[in-house]
Amino acid sequence: MDQATQKKYNQWQWKTIIILMIGYAMFYLVRKNLSFAMPVLGAEFGITKTQLGLFLTLHGVIYGLSRYVVGIITDRNSARKVMSLGLLLCALVNILFGCSDFLARLLLGISATAGDGAALASALVYIMGTLWMVNGFLQGMGVPPCTKTLTQWIKPEELATKMSIWNMSHSIGAGLAIALCGWIVIPHMGADLSGNPDAVAAIAANLGLSDLSDPKVLNFAAHYGAWRWCFLIPAAVALVGSAFLFFTMKDSPSDVGLPEIVGKKKKAIVTTPEEAAEHAAFVKKHVYGNRIIWTLAIANFFVYVVRFACLDWGPTFLTENKGLSMATATTLMLFFEFVGGNLGMVFWGWATDHIFHSKAHHTSLICMIGVALCALAFWKLPADASWFWLMLVFMLIGFFIYGPQALLGICAAQHATNRASATANGILGIFGYASTIVSGVGFGFVADHYGWDGTYLTVVIAAAVTILILATMWGAKATGYEEEAPAENA
Repeated sequence: MDQATQKKYNQWQWKTIIILMIGYAMFYLVRKNLSFAMPVLGAEFGITKTQLGLFLTLHGVIYGLSRYVVGIITDRNSARKVMSLGLLLCALVNILFGCSDFLARLLLGISATAGDGAALASALVYIMGTLWMVNGFLQGMGVPPCTKTLTQWIKPEELATKMSIWNMSHSIGAGLAIALCGWIVIPHMGADLSGNPDAVAAIAANLGLSDLSDPKVLNFAAHYGAWRWCFLIPAAVALVGSAFLFFTMKDSPSDVGLPEIVGKKKKAIVTTPEEAAEHAAFVKKHVYGNRIIWTLAIANFFVYVVRFACLDWGPTFLTENKGLSMATATTLMLFFEFVGGNLGMVFWGWATDHIFHSKAHHTSLICMIGVALCALAFWKLPADASWFWLMLVFMLIGFFIYGPQALLGICAAQHATNRASATANGILGIFGYASTIVSGVGFGFVADHYGWDGTYLTVVIAAAVTILILATMWGAKATGYEEEAPAENA
């Protein structure tokens, strides 16, 4: 590659990474917005933690299956078209979710007050649950196109560092959702219920409180109705993001007249029956028959139990268990995502390529030891501990957990090679989001019946199990490209 071509290639590579970071962050805006709406939905409509946890579980399981299905589709088609369409559809579903109470009242034929009772809450559970399941499937159109595109643009020996930079989009998107909902929407877009004592009484009843002057009642009364804007505003941003992806994203270097990267032997898009048969045989060997992929997938299950325990339930247990205000809880969530998460992804990605010789599974094991120790420390911090210590330890959990969150997918992409990276990551997605059976409805049930200590213990156990699983593949190679070569030359 001559100097001019190399310069153009470098420019387009970084442009592609940035475009994908922006695009995938938009998916998070219309996915993690539910976390901050959950406490308000519970207070306003009496939806229980177990029911809210069920939303998370169903969404996660369907999302994991979708990532697998979409991964297979994406490995054979245009990543640009799949990703931009997925973001568009997610935005539309979020608009419907933001209007779900109107849909429920239309279905039931009842008036629009907070005191409509069990019938409204029941209808909302079904409507919101269905919409969130649909959103879960459509969210699966985000990661596979990114994984495929990045492995087309980045050489294997640089993938951990540069894909970890892209992976910051997870924390950026989640952080934007947290900031938007926790600092702007929930505190400032609620309705004034000072002249509606019946609505305030209904909120108190949903919280299990009898004193209408209780600070918790007044806090949630001030947030009445704000939850819907947690969905409508991010949806508007996502609509713009969908158009941005469609017109700026490029599937591979050949789309802009550049040569394909080293190790790229086949076209990015499968078109003929012969190519399809050859591709299927390759995937069978390097993905479905690859023990490393399945080990990584099981480890991913437990990594995501920890991650979602913090991300999905963070606003709730920080306010209920640690006694923080919503504003302070939002600040801690941002430190977890923006500071801990982003620093962790970049540092551990760099460390994988420069210290651990591109063996991402080694780095991930070290990270999970850090997760286990920090989770145990956070559990044992008293509720009256200063916000600084709560913030520091919670941030360190993010610093460590976002290492394996990024690196297990990179490791799978390396072993499946750039020809089947989306399919391999689809399998990891199934296992990762199946974890919501534990971190979603499981955590909600435990919190409802046994308190938060049980959920903290679950997190520590999940981290310990991950350590044991990753230890079983310590001797694995860094990539699968050496095994690919004979098949390519046959």
